[in-house]
Amino acid sequence: MATNKSEYLDKPPNCQSVTEYDRSHFKLYQQLLDVEVDDADWRDVLTKHFGINPQDKPDRARRIYRDHLARAKWMTTTGYRQLI
Repeated sequence: MATNKSEYLDKPPNCQSVTEYDRSHFKLYQQLLDVEVDDADWRDVLTKHFGINPQDKPDRARRIYRDHLARAKWMTTTGYRQLI
């Protein structure tokens, strides 16, 4: 089932516990990590999931990507422990 673009926040949670938002966006987090590893174009993922054209709103797009990637990294280094 596809996630509705309105279900994505501009800024993911910033707390030290895994949230429902995190749980429901594991796939997005994985895709963001893959984009970084593959040195792929992050704007494609942002357009697909958030429905934002990075050319129209470059600052917002970059901020959303940066913040969600940071949360994805947190999940791989710290947050995952709460799921075990």
